[in-house]
Amino acid sequence: MADNALRYVDGNYSDSYLYSMLRPYVAEWFRRTFKTFTPPQRMALPEIKAAHNVLISAPTGTGKTLAVFLGLIDELYRLGEAGRLKDQIYVVYVSPLRALNNDMKRNLLDPIEGIGRVALELGYKPAEIRVAVRTSDTTPNEKQKMSVKPPHILITTPESLAISLIAPRFREKLKTARCVVVDEIHELCSSKRGVHLSLSLERLENLTGRVLLRIGLSATISPLEEVAKYLVGYDDNGNPRPCSIVDARFTKPFDVRVIIPARDLIYTPPEIINESIYRALNEIVKRNRTVLVFTNTRSATERVVYKLRRMFESEGVFDVDDVEAHHSSLSRNIRLEVEEKLKKGELKAVVCSTSLELGIDIGYIDTVVLLSSPKSVSRLLQRVGRSGHRTHRVSRGRLIVVDRDDLIECTVLAEAAMERRIDNVKIPKNCLDVLVQHIVGMALESKWGVNDAYRVVRRSYNYHDLPYSDYMNVLKYVSGGYGKDLESRKVYGKIWLDEEEGVFGRRGRGKTRMIYYMNSGTIPDEAKISVYTLDRRYIGELDENFLQILSRGDIFVLGGRTYEFIDSYGTKALVKPAEGQRPTVPSWFSEMLPLAFDSALLVGAFRREVAEKILREQQEDVLKWLTGKYRLQIESAENIYNYVREQILFTHGLIPSDKLILVEVYDEETRRNIIFHTLFGRRANDALSRAYAYSLSKLISSNVKVTVTDNGFMLTIPKQAKFSISTLLNEVNDENIEELVRKAIRRTELVKRIFRHCAVRSFMILRRYMGYEKTINKLQLNAQAILSIVEDIEDFPVLKETYREILEDHMDIQAAKQVLKWVRKGEISIETIGPSRVPSPFAHIMVIHGYSDIVLMEDRRKLLETLHREVLQAITSTISRSEEFKDQ
Repeated sequence: MADNALRYVDGNYSDSYLYSMLRPYVAEWFRRTFKTFTPPQRMALPEIKAAHNVLISAPTGTGKTLAVFLGLIDELYRLGEAGRLKDQIYVVYVSPLRALNNDMKRNLLDPIEGIGRVALELGYKPAEIRVAVRTSDTTPNEKQKMSVKPPHILITTPESLAISLIAPRFREKLKTARCVVVDEIHELCSSKRGVHLSLSLERLENLTGRVLLRIGLSATISPLEEVAKYLVGYDDNGNPRPCSIVDARFTKPFDVRVIIPARDLIYTPPEIINESIYRALNEIVKRNRTVLVFTNTRSATERVVYKLRRMFESEGVFDVDDVEAHHSSLSRNIRLEVEEKLKKGELKAVVCSTSLELGIDIGYIDTVVLLSSPKSVSRLLQRVGRSGHRTHRVSRGRLIVVDRDDLIECTVLAEAAMERRIDNVKIPKNCLDVLVQHIVGMALESKWGVNDAYRVVRRSYNYHDLPYSDYMNVLKYVSGGYGKDLESRKVYGKIWLDEEEGVFGRRGRGKTRMIYYMNSGTIPDEAKISVYTLDRRYIGELDENFLQILSRGDIFVLGGRTYEFIDSYGTKALVKPAEGQRPTVPSWFSEMLPLAFDSALLVGAFRREVAEKILREQQEDVLKWLTGKYRLQIESAENIYNYVREQILFTHGLIPSDKLILVEVYDEETRRNIIFHTLFGRRANDALSRAYAYSLSKLISSNVKVTVTDNGFMLTIPKQAKFSISTLLNEVNDENIEELVRKAIRRTELVKRIFRHCAVRSFMILRRYMGYEKTINKLQLNAQAILSIVEDIEDFPVLKETYREILEDHMDIQAAKQVLKWVRKGEISIETIGPSRVPSPFAHIMVIHGYSDIVLMEDRRKLLETLHREVLQAITSTISRSEEFKDQ
């Protein structure tokens, strides 16, 4: 494969050279407004003017958007001067958010108006450049106007572009497109929305009959070569299309530091730690004009805003309205209102979860505060990059930690961010449910040759390796080729397929088109799950995301009481009381971001390096290294030192790391816990835990409760169960783990829910049809009925995609396989300790994780204190016995 089509741009052109590329009035407007070019603009502008495909990766506030549109607008003015600017679409701009589209319209119209004024002043008559937004919010009247007089620059979303491709009148207007700009490509390429867009771009290029100029805009992302290939796709010879890569990710200075709220994270009372966190946050707010605060869950966002407002009210320094919340559960109007206040500089602080990570222009932010770990270097850089919204300004980030594991993780991520060690993005491949939508869309366009359509599909990065057999199974499914069993559930073909002639096309006149209009897209509808006891007593509600991670026998908390999950039907869950039992899944678990695999390996390497230094060097030297290299407060360095040293003493030098998996047996009164210290992130650990839990349940013929964290997982079984740890370890390897996980999840809520999502995307179940909209409960019941039919059909595409999505997108089966491969090759060793009545220091947070719903914060701290005292007692006892032995 010829990757030499991808090249990095290293040009650092002078201002005078860049100005010479632009129309005089465009150059003069830019000179007056900005005076000089930013690094991404210097590198990108000549590439765009030369009509090269370009991927631009740069932090927020470095002018990458203007780098693109300056060249494109200038080109439109050039056509206007030559009398060749027609009433047609030249540029299609795609962004992931409708709100971003409106923002972009303002950002485009302001330069166009400004350039127009300068042009008139200089004696030119500039062409009128039209910009329009087309999304699901666009009125029919506005869409009608676009069909008559299309904009030169069309702003749209991935979903609306797909709809436009089959809209009979507007589709003709898209034929004139010459350039596609994909914004926030880092956000899109890692999800099914990006998969969907990739196929739309190939269909758009096929429609235009010309090679489209493709430009991608991204925040900090890695690896750039793969993202570039995602943007441009492949030619029919299997080679990546050419792309110039503008790597301006590190042109902006960053200052990222970790803040510890108390000198002692174990014995400081929880109310004092809590108070210290808010005091530190309040001090940062006071020292800055505007602060953006990121939490990791929506519920935490609301708590922080409530607490800050109370502090503002009691101190009387700021008004309570100077702090606002921003997250996806709030209405769109409230979010837009908060964004407008931010732009006008009317807020002292805004607290959000993930909703302000994207590049919506929110004005000037002095400092970004992260409460606890952001779980990846890329996300840390993206969040901190929201501050210092100018190229020369320092992006300042402060991470406030909550416990010792969090302290180590944040220390590693902060240093990796300063060193620009970015996690690799995962781009989904061969998503068969999205392919169904595009096959239907293509059939609505015209009659297609089977092989011609396959050729277009394989030009997409996401489907370049699509097996022909999977492609034909999708055609078979979508043409109704799986027989009467599916028709009995009202699943009918949407296209016709003639396998002898090798052609397919649309079935019916208007019904398929209406199905496509009303049901296309990749974002699943979320449901609230009503919870009932077996005697039909209503308990409350759960988020569907939480339900889908539950398995039968799991214990969770609702309304302050513990319940055991039994089963679900549609959007109803059945439970039975489980008083006194420890929760196996905390209620906030589904909201938490997982630690990225690459970042997890860095955390493991850091733990190993600290341990090696403690064993070789004096305490003073280790502390000096930590405070120097990692820019830590001395209190933070002491906490890390003591934490790792205690683990060394307790386990006689066994430190779980990137090179060692420690399996620890910890016994409670009636339970045995097998704790796997696997520092590989939650998604990899999810896959590993299910494989080992499935194997263990077979060995002991009993249910196994599983607790998963970023740093490992814990399998809990009855204490009397008999088995050998070495036998269990031999049961799972890199060759059988995928099959074990498939068996483990087969009857779970996860499969039932994800199958519904895939079935809806595949038009197997219609959300909307003939003016009728199905409830999510009805959709789920239909999905469960269909699932029971297709389970026995070999390679059925919708079920195959369900398992692919779970294994590759929800879990990280490839990372889990890689870990086990390293074990097989001896690059990672496995050691076992126990049984013990006290868990090792590194296991404490994992053990408490299971209690974190039913036990109050104060009591969790007390439990942590108790475990820590027991560890110190065990260490002291071991040392004493060792000294006695020496004396003898």
